Amino acid sequence: MSEQSRIKGLSRRQTLVGLGATATGLIASPAVILAQTADAIRFGHLTPRTGFLGPLGEYGVMAADLAAEEINAAGGINGRKLELLKEDSVNPQTASTKAERMIERDKVACIIGEISSASCLTISQVAARNKTLFFNTGGNSDALRGESCNRYMFHVEHQNSMYVKSCGRSLLAQGLVKGKKWFSLTADYAFGHDLSKVAKRFMEANGGQFAADKLVPTDATDFSALLLEIRAAKPDLVISNLAGNQITNFLKQYSEFGLTFPVAGFGFDTALAWAAGKDNFGGTWPCVWHHLIDTPSTKAFVAAFTKKYGKPPENQAWGDYVGVKVMAQSMNELKSTDTAKILEHLEKGAKFDVMKPRQGYFRASDHQLISEMYTITALPAAQVKNQWDLFTSSPPVPGPNEDMEVIATQGDEAVCKMS
Repeated sequence: MSEQSRIKGLSRRQTLVGLGATATGLIASPAVILAQTADAIRFGHLTPRTGFLGPLGEYGVMAADLAAEEINAAGGINGRKLELLKEDSVNPQTASTKAERMIERDKVACIIGEISSASCLTISQVAARNKTLFFNTGGNSDALRGESCNRYMFHVEHQNSMYVKSCGRSLLAQGLVKGKKWFSLTADYAFGHDLSKVAKRFMEANGGQFAADKLVPTDATDFSALLLEIRAAKPDLVISNLAGNQITNFLKQYSEFGLTFPVAGFGFDTALAWAAGKDNFGGTWPCVWHHLIDTPSTKAFVAAFTKKYGKPPENQAWGDYVGVKVMAQSMNELKSTDTAKILEHLEKGAKFDVMKPRQGYFRASDHQLISEMYTITALPAAQVKNQWDLFTSSPPVPGPNEDMEVIATQGDEAVCKMS
């Protein structure tokens, strides 16, 4: 197709989004020129950088930048430079618009990122329409791997079922499930609703019950009314199905109220513990990865991240770093950026170093990354030696002699019909 024909074939929407009002201006547009450049491969990076998930998103951005720098220092992708286009996804509607622009105008080879499960869904719909790969690095909802799955979406972040089953093992061992009453706080959006559903399924299967399950708006900052309810209910365990800085605010206020009921959570990011501080962080929590894991690749990542940013990476940083590295590694191994070839490569069980004892792979049935998880437990404040190492960690879950898929959705839980 000639350049003139290609310009004529642009949709009215693309023309308006383009950076020129006339044909001459459009042809000279930097966005169009960059899209044609042969010496760079572009990845779109979308994640929330504002709002209640913004602090986590910033870790993702820092890690994606570090991954790109390392890839380029090692020769790039098939000898071409990797260029990251980064945007604040803001909300599901904005995320969809920005994903479409990245694909249609900026010609990205893939989109990586996100934390909000609701935004993951809208990005995945755009990606599927355009046959472009989307690597979800932070959205946990089982529904994204279930009724809302599609062939162009892969999940570096682990699903809610994996978080609940991993932490659930620890709670069972502590005698906090069978015959016990839980008081649950749930973030009032897609992630929280899904997590609460999975948590209730776990409780019903293991002989527990809920004393209460309270929905909490994502912009809520005052938990005093809920803390009074918890005090009156006298639960055996307080369960957090909260997200983002909701968790930090809750932990700080829980400590201030002087409540002593055990606390645990089914969704968690280590940055939220750091924000709460050693005097407020408590309880048992599941974690997809943390900076204290004793593997060579974790140590190298932590050292590089700390050198560049002056603090260790947390688990959202792990997700975005792994997402960028896996995509680049796949392209280099295949010597191609072709979406169909990469998709087939991943579905056939390609293995990747995910900074844990065992290599990870994407399950063909729902594109979930299968790898180990961890359960962390807060240290008493007197035992904390610095602002980062606030917890002790379980060994990898599942154990070394178990199939790693036992913590993922199984049987009737797995409802993905890939299209």
